[in-house]
Amino acid sequence: MQRQALRADLLMLLTAMIWGSGFIAQTTGMKHIGPFLYSGLRFALGSACLLPLLYWRGRQLSRSVAQPRGQWAAGAAMGLALALGINLQQFGLQFTTVTNAGFITGLYVIVVPAVSLLLGQATGAGTWLGACLAVAGMYLLSVNEHFEVAAGDWLQLVGAFVWAGHVLLVGYFASRYDVIRLAFIQFAVCALASLALALLFEPLDGQAILAAAPAVAYGGMVAAALGYTLQVIAQRHAITSHAAIIFSLEAVFAAIAATLCLGEVLSPRGYLGCAVMLAGMLVAQLWPSRSHPVAA
Repeated sequence: MQRQALRADLLMLLTAMIWGSGFIAQTTGMKHIGPFLYSGLRFALGSACLLPLLYWRGRQLSRSVAQPRGQWAAGAAMGLALALGINLQQFGLQFTTVTNAGFITGLYVIVVPAVSLLLGQATGAGTWLGACLAVAGMYLLSVNEHFEVAAGDWLQLVGAFVWAGHVLLVGYFASRYDVIRLAFIQFAVCALASLALALLFEPLDGQAILAAAPAVAYGGMVAAALGYTLQVIAQRHAITSHAAIIFSLEAVFAAIAATLCLGEVLSPRGYLGCAVMLAGMLVAQLWPSRSHPVAA
């Protein structure tokens, strides 16, 4: 059991790293195409990348074993939550800064244990302390004296609740259904919903799509196909509220990626924020608890 929990934590840490680096691709892609089209293309590519794995998985499973009822509905619910969250984030980025967006989106680290508590799931003191440290760290990392509430920040705030819902849905369904099929279904639903929005509200330009192709490729193959699939696999053996704290380290890895790829330099305040967030993750994982549920 402890080995499964450690493996889940490491996979979630890798997922946060992938999502953090993918933030650069998200902003780069929108220099050429609209937010809905970018999301639709990246998740269509992500679902296509899973097809060989889905075929291999189908060969492994006995055809005589019926698929659990509700699997498509579960994957569709995850996909709709993913589509809503990712498009709120993408669209909102047009009206706010990356700094504001990263901080406000990361507030789901507090929403997840709060919602879990409302659902009757016990949340230990270590988890609450870790979540509070994560928010404090994000504030130090992302917010400076010029922080102002912009129009897009309200979209990011709504998105924080949506991301919390997505994390909770993944935590609930990942232990009940085949994780590869769940990942594929949620990618396909997210892609279809996003492309439908793009057809309704955005112009389609072949040259612009070609210009955005590198960002779409990274966002689809790495951030989507690899990152979100790892999320589903990891949350199969993880406590949901702990998962939210580890995933919040996405902000740290985004800052590191910006330093390496864009030449941005972290201030001492930023380094302190990274350290506080790391402390929050460690507190949540190491705080003694009387009970150790496998999943929330």
